[in-house]
Amino acid sequence: MKPTVLELRRKKGARLAMLTAYDFPTARLVAEAGVDLILVGDSLGMVVLGYDSTLPVTVADMVHHTRATRRGAPEAFVIADMPFLSYGTPQQALDTAAQLMKDAGADSVKLEGGAEVVPVVEALARAGVPVLGHVGLTPQTASALGGYKLQGKDEAAAKRILEGAVALEAAGCWGVVLELVPAPLARLVTERIGIPTIGIGAGADCDGQVLVFHDMVGMFSGFTPTFVKRYAEAGSAIREAVARYAAEVRDGSFPGEGKSFGMKEEVLKRLYGT
Repeated sequence: MKPTVLELRRKKGARLAMLTAYDFPTARLVAEAGVDLILVGDSLGMVVLGYDSTLPVTVADMVHHTRATRRGAPEAFVIADMPFLSYGTPQQALDTAAQLMKDAGADSVKLEGGAEVVPVVEALARAGVPVLGHVGLTPQTASALGGYKLQGKDEAAAKRILEGAVALEAAGCWGVVLELVPAPLARLVTERIGIPTIGIGAGADCDGQVLVFHDMVGMFSGFTPTFVKRYAEAGSAIREAVARYAAEVRDGSFPGEGKSFGMKEEVLKRLYGT
């Protein structure tokens, strides 16, 4: 049964499993496998749309993929990312959330940033929009953070992440993603706030974990972060299957016996006679 936001806020220490999905078949498989939360991440820009970052992803892209994901997992708790520059003001954030939730069927939205996005989170919370926060490495602003690197290594940066998570809880978030931060810092944040933390490259002490589906099953041939564990090599299996298909088409063995359909001989004779 789909959890309520109130139930999610109380899941400290629950070991929540979150995974991304961006389309109908993937969402269906992920839901059937029993994952707790599905994230339609703007990471789709890289693993599905072929961009070199998440920045080109539009609200229309997110609506399209969230709709497909919702159709594949109608009973799942689905979270949709708010893409870059779609929540610069509270009103813009409300407009974006309306599209993702009313039009696309998301149960919650996720946005990046700490104390600087508190006014946006507060406005969304007042409007009844469930919000998942995201601190540490924030991919939408990765260039300003020095690239896709570990965040919070020094005292000032660690304090900023901790204070950001605390501020997001106070603003109304039901949980916070901690991305690419030292495990001891993630543990401190998890102890300090009363809402679930969901880690990605943040160690084992978070209340949950999230990975990108394509990374986890080996379907993305680009850079794979060191913190990712591959549970399958689906990309290799698919590539091998396609190569076998192409070879069989070329040598004439596909379609073979049992893979085509016949017709009545008298009908065929009449056709040949016309």
